[in-house]
Amino acid sequence: MATYLITGIAGFIGSALARAVLAQGNRVRGLDNFSTGKRENISEILSHIDFREGDLLDEGLLQDACRDVDYILHEAAIASVPRSVKDPLASHRVNLDGTMNLLIAARDAKVKRVVYAASSSAYGDTPSLPKHEEMTPNPISPYAVAKLASEYYMTSFYRCYGLETVCLRYFNIFGPRQDPNSPYSGVLAKFITQMLRGEQPTIFGDGTQSRDFTYVDNAVHANLLACKAPACEVAGRVFNIGVGQRVDLNEIFRLLKKLAGYDGEVKYAPERAGDVRHSLADFTRARRHLGYTPKVDFEEGLRRTVEWYRSQPSAPSRLDADALGTQLSNPRASNLDA
Repeated sequence: MATYLITGIAGFIGSALARAVLAQGNRVRGLDNFSTGKRENISEILSHIDFREGDLLDEGLLQDACRDVDYILHEAAIASVPRSVKDPLASHRVNLDGTMNLLIAARDAKVKRVVYAASSSAYGDTPSLPKHEEMTPNPISPYAVAKLASEYYMTSFYRCYGLETVCLRYFNIFGPRQDPNSPYSGVLAKFITQMLRGEQPTIFGDGTQSRDFTYVDNAVHANLLACKAPACEVAGRVFNIGVGQRVDLNEIFRLLKKLAGYDGEVKYAPERAGDVRHSLADFTRARRHLGYTPKVDFEEGLRRTVEWYRSQPSAPSRLDADALGTQLSNPRASNLDA
């Protein structure tokens, strides 16, 4: 039985990871400060995990949290391009300084391996598709820069200290428990909750911008594989995690109309400057070295997500105008890019 530390455990990805690790019969220790994560995401498993409330800037807390841990799944971050543009220092402190604090604590505790939630935003607006790991990074926002710099630190700690690290570049993760009410929520969570309420969603631009939307179970699968893959295959390396399918926003709207039972139309607004037009993952490296293949395709993941939101006992609160205004904001396009 192994012990896993999951940072950002109250987020929708972190909480999904926690459930999967528990289902394997392993121990879970969780860390979250609830700045973006939700207590309700872990309420049903709270009695089964060792939960520590706090954040990545508390070095003493991290040193204690890493003790006797085998694997770390590092999900905690301020995952928002608009917030990083507005407050780059806060983004830097959490996403980069916090990651450095965790790496030092993991090194000192002799943790076996750290699996890091990296981001496809590292590729920026490079026009070549699909994106592959040998491409030169071209980050645009402070968020993307911090996520890429953290990748470099992961690799450095493997090379300098022997701490095994694996970076997974997520492509637009979506699924149950993703918060639709934050101004920085993913576009799918917003569209689904709006359309289930009969509210008109807004697309900024012509709707032809596309992404490799990846259901959360695929990210969970990749993380678990990354923990156990041979070090000679994965340590110190970066892997794309997507489904290899590109879907544009107009097609998403058409699919959601049927799934949500929405009989209205979409509203189009002027395109925002700097929007990344297209993204698509080449996960050949992950397939070869991690044994990763997607477990759930986009349409099935979308169906599961709609059913989860529909099953919730209370409808989400109405989004305010500011939240709607950031729905596809520049350059992360309202978390179009994971």
